[in-house]
Amino acid sequence: MYLKTLSVLTVAFLSLLFLVMTVFMPASTTLVASSDNDPDLQCLAQAVYFEARGEPFSGQIAVAQVVRNRVVEKAMSYCDVVFEGSSKRNACQFSFACDGKSDKATEKVAWQRALMIANLVKSGYMRDLSGDATFYHATYVTPYWSKILQKTTNIGNHIFYRQM
Repeated sequence: MYLKTLSVLTVAFLSLLFLVMTVFMPASTTLVASSDNDPDLQCLAQAVYFEARGEPFSGQIAVAQVVRNRVVEKAMSYCDVVFEGSSKRNACQFSFACDGKSDKATEKVAWQRALMIANLVKSGYMRDLSGDATFYHATYVTPYWSKILQKTTNIGNHIFYRQM
């Protein structure tokens, strides 16, 4: 119980800190390290941005953690995990990667937040809020694979799963 309370407080604190930073820091100030030198950070941030930018902070962390859990499980790079199957339309693991739309972030604050979350998760600074999940889906769909996996949690508009 203590760890769960601590995680909730950490997420709340980081969310509040990010909000304060975006309001009071000059626009020219960089909130996180550039992802230019780290393609894996860029790929993880893209997954957070395109899959969960409208979700609560905890939901964005959980989506990033699913990617991290897959990286560990499959011994692949973040980019390989995020863009797995993207060569075929609608056959990828993360829908944004093969939906035919641009993968360039257009909302600066949401992108900075995605980079910050990606950096924290990739570095191992965030506790896994997904419950060791390696899959998730939006609440408004029911993919066939959800019946053979163990549900771990709901956060925002996503349901998270792991293998049994």
